[in-house]
Amino acid sequence: MFISQLFFRAVLSTLLVTWLVGCSHDEIPTPAADSTMATRDDHLALGNPSGATTDVNQPTNYLLLKPQYALSYHRDRGIPNWVSWHLSAAWLGTASRQDDFRADNTLPSGWYRVTASSYSGSGFDRGHNCPSGDRTSTVADNSATFLMTNMVPQAPQNNQQTWAKLEDYCRTLVAAGNELYVVCGSYGNGGTGTNGYQTTLDNGRVAVPNRIWKVIVVLPVGANDVGRVTSST
Repeated sequence: MFISQLFFRAVLSTLLVTWLVGCSHDEIPTPAADSTMATRDDHLALGNPSGATTDVNQPTNYLLLKPQYALSYHRDRGIPNWVSWHLSAAWLGTASRQDDFRADNTLPSGWYRVTASSYSGSGFDRGHNCPSGDRTSTVADNSATFLMTNMVPQAPQNNQQTWAKLEDYCRTLVAAGNELYVVCGSYGNGGTGTNGYQTTLDNGRVAVPNRIWKVIVVLPVGANDVGRVTSST
């Protein structure tokens, strides 16, 4: 078993549950007195959750590394297994939402590339993993979040309300002097959108997941991030 897998299981059991149960919108961690200037850090600093690689012979766990985020792509499901990104004030600015949904041309040759219209008429949103709102420093950064390899079919109410509020809350943590490491993913088959229950879209090329999950690690802005993760993080 990969060390990173053990790490993320520990994060899920000790950090995420505690955060979800015990943290309200009023309980924003106070930044440390020795906080430094926010920086852009390694999206996989806390590990590669599934041991994804750039080996084209591993199409169900294919690693894509982008300046804005990292992800494990599942060719046969047409969606990412997970997307991992660092979030700090260095990633935020005034760039507007680009809405330029498009196929990801960096996928290996011969692989089907999900397009901007693959979800059309399905009753599901093109749901971001790494949110547009987390990448507003430059137009290029924001545009990168609209690649279809960063999307999963998401029920509109979940995407536009529940998930959007969680994403907004993450950015309030950044505004309070923190930096975050976020991993978002999905699993299972079949979900209910505005047109009812479906298991796939785009003639079977895009899987509709049953569940969506997110791990959020919150640290005061600083250096040596991995070394600062403790049992009290």
